[in-house]
Amino acid sequence: MTSERLEGVTSDQISQALFERAGAVIPGGVNSPVRAFGAVGGTPRFIASARGPYLTDADGNEYVDLICSWGPMILGHAHPAVVEAVQRAAALGTSYGTPTEGEVTLAEEIVARTPVEQVRLVSSGTEATMSAIRLARGFTGRPKIVKFSGCYHGHSDGLLAAAGSGVATFGLPDSPGVTGAATADTLVLGYNDLAAVEEVFAEQGDQIACVITEACPANMGIVPPLDDFNLRLKAICAQYGALLIMDEVLTGFRVSRSGWYGIDGVAGDLCTFGKVMGGGLPAAAFGGRAEIMSRLAPAGPVYQAGTLSGNPLATAAGLATLRGATDEVYARIDGAAATVAELASDALTKEGVEHRLQVAGNLFSIFFAPGKVRDFDGAQQQDTRRYAAFFHAALDRGVYLPPSAYEAWFLSAAHDDAALGRIAEALPHAARAAAEAE
Repeated sequence: MTSERLEGVTSDQISQALFERAGAVIPGGVNSPVRAFGAVGGTPRFIASARGPYLTDADGNEYVDLICSWGPMILGHAHPAVVEAVQRAAALGTSYGTPTEGEVTLAEEIVARTPVEQVRLVSSGTEATMSAIRLARGFTGRPKIVKFSGCYHGHSDGLLAAAGSGVATFGLPDSPGVTGAATADTLVLGYNDLAAVEEVFAEQGDQIACVITEACPANMGIVPPLDDFNLRLKAICAQYGALLIMDEVLTGFRVSRSGWYGIDGVAGDLCTFGKVMGGGLPAAAFGGRAEIMSRLAPAGPVYQAGTLSGNPLATAAGLATLRGATDEVYARIDGAAATVAELASDALTKEGVEHRLQVAGNLFSIFFAPGKVRDFDGAQQQDTRRYAAFFHAALDRGVYLPPSAYEAWFLSAAHDDAALGRIAEALPHAARAAAEAE
């Protein structure tokens, strides 16, 4: 893409037509809510192809991609090693409904990188967290769970209470269709509030099966845990005989080769994984200590199953991605992310736009808010109108940001100097649009 092309995306007519077609057969025209651009307005871009750090839409417009499929494309799109692994696996059959060596090898790779001793493969992050909750209840014999406002753990009924991400984007505090009975045993606390955790355990500790938390929240924007927050959670859970579930569906293998565990060193009794470990195909996992995991069927009484769990294409893509995610790759992503974060913040500062840059490893987000955001209440105080203007001005100049103020920005090892240069050209325009937004 040339500098001249960066002056504006040429057309979105085909995307508009596709969105109209989709609306007739798909609720809201999309298969996951944030894709609809409801938080930022306008027409969602229908992507036709992707390679390296770039997306190309149905109208032929090319964008530097800063969502990376919400995390999985850590090596960049259509990475040759991943494509070759999937093609080789597909040629042998796409699903067997039987055990395969590939799923064993992927499980071994996950165990080698993380504190878990055993792991069960599933097909989505929602399935992983739902299954981890069931296992925690089965292991402890207790009914209640503790989660934090703004932490998103998928859309299973019991966890869709005060969730972040798409729920926050659309202003839905909960979801119709989720009954009071489904959430009656879910205790929702403010994030980073240890006093509230200690109080609820003092009152109901003998009924609490587990605490589930994003190891580092990234679904209300980036809101890192305060110093020792995760460590204190683990100590409180241990004191009362509850389990700590570290949800690393998003951060796992993304912020380091061992996820957030590789940064703060706090191991959950159970952990959930997704995104990167599937290499862009539907795959997730949950794991933990062997004594807990042994309660799962067929070894134990807690039932969990899935026809496509350990699918050979997904395990091939995941294994190729994890093997390609070397220390050099993480260093490259860390550097690129730091550069883009600084460029964005500098551009907004020059335009006098009040904002807060929050960083966690190679993930970051921009809050159009005055001070540090420590919890979901703080995240909701931001000026989302400015973000919408910022987003569209960047999009018009060929940079695809997350279409929600409540999401992290993602880079890949494929974001080279050329891609960073395009971002650097677009951000001043985006900052100016944010400054002018009313």
